[in-house]
Amino acid sequence: MDNFDAIKVKNNCVAWIRDWFEHNGPNCNAVIGISGGKDSSVVAALCVEALGRERVLGILLPQNLQSDINDSYAVVNHLGIKHKTINVGPIVDLALLQISMFADMPITEQTKINLPPRIRMSTLYAVSQSVNGRVANTCNLSEDYIGYSTRWGDSVGDFAPLANLTSEEVVAIGDACGLPYELTHKIPSDGLCGKTDEDNFGFTYETLNKYIRTGICEDEAVKVKIDKLHEKNLFKLMPIPAFKF
Repeated sequence: MDNFDAIKVKNNCVAWIRDWFEHNGPNCNAVIGISGGKDSSVVAALCVEALGRERVLGILLPQNLQSDINDSYAVVNHLGIKHKTINVGPIVDLALLQISMFADMPITEQTKINLPPRIRMSTLYAVSQSVNGRVANTCNLSEDYIGYSTRWGDSVGDFAPLANLTSEEVVAIGDACGLPYELTHKIPSDGLCGKTDEDNFGFTYETLNKYIRTGICEDEAVKVKIDKLHEKNLFKLMPIPAFKF
């Protein structure tokens, strides 16, 4: 992070977003799922700078009650962007009911955790097609490196401004964008099972980011864990394997 020029990277990313839209959706709108965390907040801020707030639509997607929903509203109000709230809870509940009762299939804990982000992404694409939009992926490099995302949920999108930036670099860019400190420096949580990211990892973002950027990890056990997660989850970043005929 010592040599990371947040303002320069922010400006380059803004230019990249603007250029991407010129080639992949002139006059289209950026559609962003606003979780209230730093990543979606920063992506929204970058899109506003790149396209203008009139072309950015924030979609809040609580699953019934969301404890930090006020942070989501704080983001869209700070940026002055159009926003809508769509409760995905009833859709998730109905899908689980259909699977368990009518299809007579067991519901695993992983099913419960990963269905909501997939429903959210389906909803974002439905909204996007209704408003001439392009859906933003809000994952960062740190999350992607160890597969900390839901395949076909938050792991996808039409364009990914943060995919090559670590979580610390995203925070620095958020500060450069002038976002409120309490949003960019908010302790990250998964929004799935109620734990912080670092609780789920068993190591800190600082350790992970240092390893990603330098290859150095003083704790051998943590290094092995990171390497295993990275190798295990690489498939999430790859195209669907296809039989060649």
